[in-house]
Amino acid sequence: MDELQALKDATEPKPVVAIIGGAVAGSEAAAICADKGALAVVFEQGARPYGKIEDGLPRWHEKLREKEYRRIDENLLRDGVIFVPRTEVGRDLPWDELYREMGFSAIILANGAWRDRPLPVEGAHQYVRRGLVYQNELVYWFNHYHDDGYDGPVFEIPDDVIVVGGGLASIDVVKIVNLELYARALRARGIDVDIVEMEIKGIPKTLEAHGLTVDELGVQGCTLYYRRRMEDMPLASADDPTPEQLTKLQAARVKIMERVMRKYFVKFEPLCLPVATIVEDGRLAGIRFQKTEVVEGRVRPVEGSELDVHATMVISSIGSVPRPIAGIPVQGELYYFESWETGEVHGLPGVFGLGNVLTGKGNIKDSRANAVEIVENVVAAYLGVGDEPEEIPGGSSARTEAVAKDAAAGAPMSPAAMNALAEWIEERYGEIGYRNYRSWLAAHARHSLENR
Repeated sequence: MDELQALKDATEPKPVVAIIGGAVAGSEAAAICADKGALAVVFEQGARPYGKIEDGLPRWHEKLREKEYRRIDENLLRDGVIFVPRTEVGRDLPWDELYREMGFSAIILANGAWRDRPLPVEGAHQYVRRGLVYQNELVYWFNHYHDDGYDGPVFEIPDDVIVVGGGLASIDVVKIVNLELYARALRARGIDVDIVEMEIKGIPKTLEAHGLTVDELGVQGCTLYYRRRMEDMPLASADDPTPEQLTKLQAARVKIMERVMRKYFVKFEPLCLPVATIVEDGRLAGIRFQKTEVVEGRVRPVEGSELDVHATMVISSIGSVPRPIAGIPVQGELYYFESWETGEVHGLPGVFGLGNVLTGKGNIKDSRANAVEIVENVVAAYLGVGDEPEEIPGGSSARTEAVAKDAAAGAPMSPAAMNALAEWIEERYGEIGYRNYRSWLAAHARHSLENR
């Protein structure tokens, strides 16, 4: 089926849904909309649709990444789905034109959480790349610096890094740092190691295989500072857990983090809240922390407990939020949703949020009936300290199904609007050199397209 030709030749109204973002949530929504009889037009800002599957997961998640690549590809190759890459809404396509002029039946925002949440210390942001690094840029560098022609940010990891955070992404960050440090120390001794293999085996076993000890290499490694306790780490959560369930959940979190510390030589400092910068010669040279206590679930600073920690590099890993788009209302750091259950955007009828753009989360699914099992099995595997199959947010969740169903039931697009949309897409394709999804990926993909 040639969906673009169908738009060009349309003589009868038909529901046509615009989907912003082609990764996990966006591609699933597109497939569901197509199943419901609508055409789905997916606008993707990147050359590839994989979002944080490609650029948010460290590169050792090879099996997980390949699995999700295949699922996204299958969704976007479906009849009823039109893919428009290298088209950023708000820049290449103004929001008002998309929402008010093109005549879509509905719009689904599935553009993820790409903007690092600022480190909550006054004046810290002015030291970005001058001692302060944010997690998204660091992971992108780690995934791509070995690519031919790479021209993105470049980081030299010092051996006194501190990481401010506490979630799954923070653990990815501290692993990146220590794996890079130990790989460099081994290279200095003439030993080349594959970082992905070292992530699987762990640093202690890697050193043992080469007859070396930690003391011989002299690597200090990084430290993760978290404002709560180890048992409070947001590795997974449960809705209204009983006291017994909460106790088990907290014990599982501690068990997982302790495994991470042993396998990757990560150091952990709990109950530390960043409150001020330490600046030397115009660069961020560390963070002043204040000790905290957790009282009835709330973090409370302890007066007179400041602690100065000096570091050549401070990595902020406290989460990501959606990038603002002119025309979409915001409330705080997130888009302004009328309903967090349906994803309806305030003041924009027919516009829905879905996935990380709605939740502000980019990690493993964190709400399951059996949260303890998820922590002990799924999360452990994700972090490299368990044996169960890995899993990430994705698939046709109930929320995805509901949002896509509502969007596909929107007012049909008129034939004239469909014809005009086809002209716009054809012109855009000409600008970016696009013909179809399969041939595009053959030229741009980082994975095989065989049998797809």
